[in-house]
Amino acid sequence: MFRTPGVPHAGGQGRCLRPVGARSVPAGEAELVVEIISPSDARCDRIGKPAGYALAGVPLHLLVDRWAPGGPTATSCGEPEGDTYRVPHSGKFGDEVFLPDPFGLAIGTGVLPAD
Repeated sequence: MFRTPGVPHAGGQGRCLRPVGARSVPAGEAELVVEIISPSDARCDRIGKPAGYALAGVPLHLLVDRWAPGGPTATSCGEPEGDTYRVPHSGKFGDEVFLPDPFGLAIGTGVLPAD
């Protein structure tokens, strides 16, 4: 089964792995995958895709979830082990989400639509 993330990223040159029109990305090349939860496929986006990314060894996963049960959240996940990630930081829209090295930056989520 193939998974298509919202935004795959690899290498230190800030290049996006998915060229215009491409449908798949080799997971072994990704350093970061950003998944934007779709209300029509939330279960797969929240559970199935992250498990696949972890199994493939993608080191960092950012989950942007406007429809989370507790309210809109952004979660950075790292340190994949088997089919799970450790959750270094999770916050409500409006909070900063921290991406560890090699990115080492905070992402402001205040501009994300919460309603």
